[in-house]
Amino acid sequence: MKKIIILLCLVLLMTGCTKTSDEPTNESNENATENINTEDKKMQIEVKGNGKMIVYELNDSQAAKDLYAQLPLSMEVENFSTNEKVFYPPQKLNTQNTPLANADIGTLAYYSPWGDVVMFYDYFGKGGQLYELGLAISGQESIELLSGTIVITIKE
Repeated sequence: MKKIIILLCLVLLMTGCTKTSDEPTNESNENATENINTEDKKMQIEVKGNGKMIVYELNDSQAAKDLYAQLPLSMEVENFSTNEKVFYPPQKLNTQNTPLANADIGTLAYYSPWGDVVMFYDYFGKGGQLYELGLAISGQESIELLSGTIVITIKE
């Protein structure tokens, strides 16, 4: 009888110390949190000039990733036409898997034949080899006011 009681106590102790498969471990919690943070992190950039700031959220295209990888940049912004400002990043962007743009106010795009990044402050529409990089999420009313040197950085 004494042996049975000791055996039952050992079984109960061992069962109580073992985690069931339903209980998350700290490691799995950390990995889950890390995956959520990685998935939630959007590529956002800030364009600053003339005391103005525009924040763009980039899409997940290869061209947007290429631009993001070149930051920070200090560039001269130029007027082009009546609805856009442009700058020329030092390296060309790869447009593979990048959607064509249907440019409107706040669209950030890349015109591949000339290698310029375009910030639209008025409607443009579609154009051959004009690829969408992202959209302004704040400050789009300031795009038209940019001139001279602008600084493009990753938004922290």
